[in-house]
Amino acid sequence: MSVKPELYDVIRKPLITEKSTLASEANAVVFEVAIDANKPTIKEAVEALFNVKVKAVNTTVTKGKVKRFRGRPGRRKDVKKAYVTLEEGNMIDVTTGL
Repeated sequence: MSVKPELYDVIRKPLITEKSTLASEANAVVFEVAIDANKPTIKEAVEALFNVKVKAVNTTVTKGKVKRFRGRPGRRKDVKKAYVTLEEGNMIDVTTGL
């Protein structure tokens, strides 16, 4: 089975934070995804890239903060996160690479 390159555009990187570590105990993995990605494409991408069965996908958009950059106000980009819950018996080790 060949992996489509556009699937790598949907899933940017895994997020490793305290909250995502707590979610991993509930068999969930957190990814930063493209801002225009929807739940069915995220599910398809995770299943194809990691060879696992996805139970559910929840998404959240974190709005970018206004910060000062070289003395002038600038704005960070918005970030979309996907909380991917896996079926029982499936797991993704995010500490290793793809």
